[in-house]
Amino acid sequence: MRRDGNPDFIEALARGLDVLCAFRPGRPVMTLSEVATATGLARPTARRILITLEQLGYVRGGERGFSLTPRVLDLGMAYIGSANLWDLARPHLEDLVARTNESCSIAQLDGSDIVYVARVAVPKLVALAVTIGTRFPAVQTSLGKVLLAALTPEELDRVLAEPSRSGVEPRWQPGRDEIDALLRDVRTKGWAATDQQLALGIRSVAAPVRDGDGRVVAAVNVNAHAAETTMDTLIGHHLPLLLKTAGAIGSDWDAWHARPIKTVS
Repeated sequence: MRRDGNPDFIEALARGLDVLCAFRPGRPVMTLSEVATATGLARPTARRILITLEQLGYVRGGERGFSLTPRVLDLGMAYIGSANLWDLARPHLEDLVARTNESCSIAQLDGSDIVYVARVAVPKLVALAVTIGTRFPAVQTSLGKVLLAALTPEELDRVLAEPSRSGVEPRWQPGRDEIDALLRDVRTKGWAATDQQLALGIRSVAAPVRDGDGRVVAAVNVNAHAAETTMDTLIGHHLPLLLKTAGAIGSDWDAWHARPIKTVS
């Protein structure tokens, strides 16, 4: 929970969001005591928040404890819908999946993590479960490398100072000098790859999605299992298709946000 001395900061709202975020994979149902422990809140405070969330329809109480309701999806889908990224990207991702026979995703940066905002998956060997809303440490992913490489030095310092909230312990733990060298290489090439740096068996290649002003607004990737797809195939065959797809999504993004908006009474 942030406490930066800002008088406009609403701590009660922050506590409510902390409670919602306490429900993670592996613990879909939590008792009052478990919620209080997970959030660091006093039991009476956690209880009042859970009752409020229950009345609002975001939490459901039961014999075993509390669980989230599908209404929580409204919070995440509000972002997806407002950006219109899924509608813009879906046909391009589907075409890329058909050409590569690999899963393809789009992610954006949130602190030092990437968060998946669009995905078209192919049934394959699975090393890590990925859905819309999944977050991973940025440095160890191809998507994250592309997004980090687009930051200013000041922005990069601030982002890397934030701890990951993904709950994932990556295999590769680079120092800052190694990260800086890596990102310089990504800026030079215009794309990024990763080979089992996040988790065993996961390799991918990613490219930036840019708006009409050249700003990186997202990253798109092709990811594969190391037992099925070589790095030569990823870079030699999939990467050229990926770069075209990233350009097409960027063009649609720019056209969407540049469209004239007329208000009709």
